[in-house]
Amino acid sequence: MKSSLGEQFGIDFPLFAFSHCRDVVAAVTNAGGFGVLGATAYTPEQLDRELTWIDEHVGGKPYGADIIVPAKFEGKGENLSRGQLVDRIPAGYREYVARLLTDHGIDLESEQRFGGSVLSGDTSRELLDVAMSHPIKLIANALGVPPDYMIEAGREHGVPVAALVGAREHALKQVAAGVDLIVAQGTEAGGHCGEVTTLVLVPEVIEAIEESGAQVPVLAAGGIVTGRQMAAAVAMGADGAWTGSVWLTTEEAETAPHTVQKMLAASSRDTIRSAGRTGKPARQLVSDWTQAWAPRGDRAPLPLPLQNMLAEPLLRRIDVLAAQGHPGAQELATYFVGQGVGLMNKVKPAREVVREFIEDYVAATERLGNSLPD
Repeated sequence: MKSSLGEQFGIDFPLFAFSHCRDVVAAVTNAGGFGVLGATAYTPEQLDRELTWIDEHVGGKPYGADIIVPAKFEGKGENLSRGQLVDRIPAGYREYVARLLTDHGIDLESEQRFGGSVLSGDTSRELLDVAMSHPIKLIANALGVPPDYMIEAGREHGVPVAALVGAREHALKQVAAGVDLIVAQGTEAGGHCGEVTTLVLVPEVIEAIEESGAQVPVLAAGGIVTGRQMAAAVAMGADGAWTGSVWLTTEEAETAPHTVQKMLAASSRDTIRSAGRTGKPARQLVSDWTQAWAPRGDRAPLPLPLQNMLAEPLLRRIDVLAAQGHPGAQELATYFVGQGVGLMNKVKPAREVVREFIEDYVAATERLGNSLPD
């Protein structure tokens, strides 16, 4: 495939794969795509080990890292410890989740379970330093304009900086800040996303950037799990695709076993934008957990990162119990995934997903070519 990003990054096919699993990142990169490791969940020491492993398994092929630095979060600028943030979780919320778990037959000492959060932004600079000490070829940020120190580090190390956006005006702010690559992510996406569909957002963002006079490439994201969808995005002017959900049911992924089965059985209507996991709207599988935090429900989610500190440790424990067959935990289990989950019906190796993307893309472009008059 002819692609400016393919030439820039030295890849055969401009398929960017976001994953928290190093095995997926390496497999996609080795198959001719571009793997991007979600680095926020790691400590700096853990991230160094993960990136070292990737370095050893991709033979110099390009890959990137993604570090979430939220533009807004509870306690920003106050230099609070995690313990101090935990203290801001109201007692009523602790009691609420304790009742929710009890109603599902789960007895946890919840006071000992709070405090885990990967979205407080408190280690982002350290994680960035670690990432830049490895031969990454891209650094990405979500949830707002990248901080100045990320832009500066990218310039210093010659590493392009990417940012995810869900609206036209957000893209213009990113371009003005000096971002090198825009990921236009529609509401179909898994994880944090806005309300505009991919089909509308991608050309809207591309047009806005062109009108601004900037030359910043755009990747399409949101519900893209097949090559034909990627071809549609390229037909709209995108330079490639940014994907995440499709890798959650690959053989290499670290997705919780019961959650994988839920995904394989799910339709596109079995996802919901809920703030019940992080404090910001993020698309995930519908479950009793997401229903407990419904917009018109009994309890509004806490702001980020407090909701994440409340929810994440419990949901990880729920995943373990669900895998052991606990029926209440299985009803609660959820994870970030986009509406493309309805097309994810089989566990397969990541390299096979890349191959199928390429074959499906080629077939789609041939169909488009055949539709033109002679």
